[in-house]
Amino acid sequence: MLIAFIVACFQAFLFGNTQIFSDIMNATFESAKTGFEISLGLTGVLALWLGIMKIGENGGIIKAFSRLVGPFFSKIFPDIPKDHPAMGSIFMNISANILGLDNAATPMGLKAMKELQEINPHKDRASNPMIMFLVLNSSGLTIIPITIMVYRAQLGAANPTDVFLPILLATFFSTLVGFLSVAIMQKINLFNKTILLTLLGFIAVVAGLIFFLMRLPKDQLAIYSNLAAAFILFSIIIGFIVLAAFRKVNVYESFIEGAKDGFQVAIGIIPYLIAILLAVGVFRASGAMDFIIDGIGKFMAMLGLDTEFVHALPTALMKPLSGSGARGMMIDAMTQHGADSFVGRLVCIVQGSTETTFYILAVYYGSVGIKKTRYTLGCSLLADLAGIIAAILIGYLFFF
Repeated sequence: MLIAFIVACFQAFLFGNTQIFSDIMNATFESAKTGFEISLGLTGVLALWLGIMKIGENGGIIKAFSRLVGPFFSKIFPDIPKDHPAMGSIFMNISANILGLDNAATPMGLKAMKELQEINPHKDRASNPMIMFLVLNSSGLTIIPITIMVYRAQLGAANPTDVFLPILLATFFSTLVGFLSVAIMQKINLFNKTILLTLLGFIAVVAGLIFFLMRLPKDQLAIYSNLAAAFILFSIIIGFIVLAAFRKVNVYESFIEGAKDGFQVAIGIIPYLIAILLAVGVFRASGAMDFIIDGIGKFMAMLGLDTEFVHALPTALMKPLSGSGARGMMIDAMTQHGADSFVGRLVCIVQGSTETTFYILAVYYGSVGIKKTRYTLGCSLLADLAGIIAAILIGYLFFF
């Protein structure tokens, strides 16, 4: 906010741009409205998925997931008790994020935060498991970037899926750096046999999935991905209900209990969400972002380096702040430069390489009243930086 104010004053007094203060005030009101609308839109989704999760919890399914991931998660989340339901919720959230199931991922993540808060000895301070969980969340690992491929198709890309592999590589580096940074801060033994084998196994699965998907007809990849995502979501709902009913759990009452929690969570995050969106809105309206990007472009030109990537920086800088803002900038860049241009492809890779870090931290920590986030932001931004740098380098490798 202070940087935005300084930049606004600089423009007003040096260039006579007094309109900028009106733009900033308009941005504050618009941000407040947007924050409330997002929270309102989340209410139904949170009520639905926390209701489904409560059915799974009462039916013992979440506990089964906890045992499934226990050996690995017990090493990277050593402060979570054995077979605690938070393990299952974390697994469900990370799985949903990997598959690009955003609507399901957020409610599952908020449930995980609530369960982690229950075992947190300092209620206003982020615990080690919370930090690891949120950094993995904000690193944005997604195997199938359905939304980006759809936008590319709508904007006339000859091959909308040509950014699939670059995005997967970029987001993998982002997640790896985020995980390693937290592991170092928390003194987790990275050479533990379970951790090494799990990471190698995950790499092998990702490589196999890439091999399989790249063999599919390229014009059918997005269709298959959408069908797979819908099938997985519907299978989760039906599976939870059937197994809970088999164990004689009152499915209706369980759903209502979870849905009520979802409504309370949606109400609770409104102040935190408005606060972060207000800061983002003022930062954009003041011209501070343009000032930073222009400076980077001139610096790279002085070094004699190619500056084509600078056109993708607005998307890169906006992504940690606002998902919708970054998406708008991605679309704008593809519209101006062409979906199949270097810049058009690069903004897609950047968009898929990281997550909305500040939004995630505001919503997840705000839902449980955490005020002292410790090193969460630092590790998350380091992961974002790694993702952005990887996206730019991979973009030049594949498309320049």
